Amino acid sequence: SYKQRPQQLEFLFVQDVQLTKCMRLRAQSLQQRNERPQDGEKLLRPNEYIYRVDFVRQHKLHFLHWKIQMEKAGKVMVTGTSQHWTPDLTNLMNRQLLEPVGIFWKKPGTKEVECNEADAQEFGERLMELAKIRKVMYFLLTFTDGLDPAHLKCSVVFKA
Repeated sequence: SYKQRPQQLEFLFVQDVQLTKCMRLRAQSLQQRNERPQDGEKLLRPNEYIYRVDFVRQHKLHFLHWKIQMEKAGKVMVTGTSQHWTPDLTNLMNRQLLEPVGIFWKKPGTKEVECNEADAQEFGERLMELAKIRKVMYFLLTFTDGLDPAHLKCSVVFKA
């Protein structure tokens, strides 16, 4: 009998340049006017960027693995948000930041990207559930140890 090979779907993390800019302007304007952020509001730091994933398919997804490529040493922390609307219309709140967080790093002089396997696995499985209720999901990516958006390719792979 003929068995169809399960299809793999790779969802790319795409930097939302406009949204990141919008959130930076919010932080700057508060600072310039010497105003305090809303209670519990998450202000974007210089090393934080907003990314989005468009789930072209939302159901019957099974998490396989993360696909992280770093062109240089450093570390990235991937935090999902429960933001249902676009953050340029409303402020991102700390309570909307989801756990667990995916932390990926590459040591100087190595090719391998490492991560905390258990958290990365749990996070991937959580995305599988969240994809069912969201066509688009927003993420907060925090870059440290010399890594920046220009040197990162990030995606999540599911079996469909």
